[in-house]
Amino acid sequence: MHVPVMEGEVLELLVARRGGAFIDATVGNGGHARAILECAGPNGRLLGVDQDPEALAKAGAALGAFGSRCALRRGNFEALDRIAREAGFFAVNGILMDLGMCSDQVEAADRGFSFLRDGPLDMRMDPEGPVTAADLVNTWSEEQLALLLFRCGEEPGARRIARAIVRERGRGPIERTGALAGLAARALGRRCGRAHPATRTFQALRIEVNRELEVLEAGIEAAIGLLAPGGRLAVIAYHSLEDRIVKSVFREHAGRMESLAGGGRRRVGRDPAIRRITPKPVTPGTDEVQLNPRARSAKLRCVERME
Repeated sequence: MHVPVMEGEVLELLVARRGGAFIDATVGNGGHARAILECAGPNGRLLGVDQDPEALAKAGAALGAFGSRCALRRGNFEALDRIAREAGFFAVNGILMDLGMCSDQVEAADRGFSFLRDGPLDMRMDPEGPVTAADLVNTWSEEQLALLLFRCGEEPGARRIARAIVRERGRGPIERTGALAGLAARALGRRCGRAHPATRTFQALRIEVNRELEVLEAGIEAAIGLLAPGGRLAVIAYHSLEDRIVKSVFREHAGRMESLAGGGRRRVGRDPAIRRITPKPVTPGTDEVQLNPRARSAKLRCVERME
């Protein structure tokens, strides 16, 4: 069962009072959304967005009791502004973006996300997406693969793995997660601490297949624009590449004050302006990590839109 990460911290940051309009931009199975609606009370309403139709179906079942207070729409971060406005969510009080994967997605072998469960090498969050992980593995050049594994997986052994992939696919296409996981492990010839040797390889491919970093910045920009004055955006990131983008966009909108040659000061930064609610990221407590080990790398950052 998927457990919402830092549920209490999210509610404390986003739901300041009863009522209001909220968006869960990564609704998944509906865990955070349910908690937000319960906390917001009978006058609160929520829009849940996800690009995975299976997740939306499960969210619909989990949130059905809230009736018209909850609307669900399919789409990714790139379309967040349009989806929200079409659903009647304009000046929003709180938006959550949990960038982690649902346990159901990881556990389902046929989705291709897991290096521990053999299945087709897919990795698409949206099953109608045009590119699969198998497409990349079997068509990209060694140089392209090495660069991808290094940039999106931060894999020190990127060249060795890319070379092994190209060599292996010369014998036949690589189409299964088990084959790729075993190949990465053999190429590295070691365990990576607590992590499986294929962890970074799978991360890099998943990010590229779903254009995760590309759409993340667009999604954060859209979310900030949808907030009402005093509204808050909370983002939970799970690896440094995501967190870097979150910090960068927040920094640009928070801006800075600079002195003018003729005296006085002015703000320099992008609009709409925000202020940081969490100067440092909030991380899960020891008890939560023990109950839900997948939460251990989570970092929660929150900002508030200024008047």
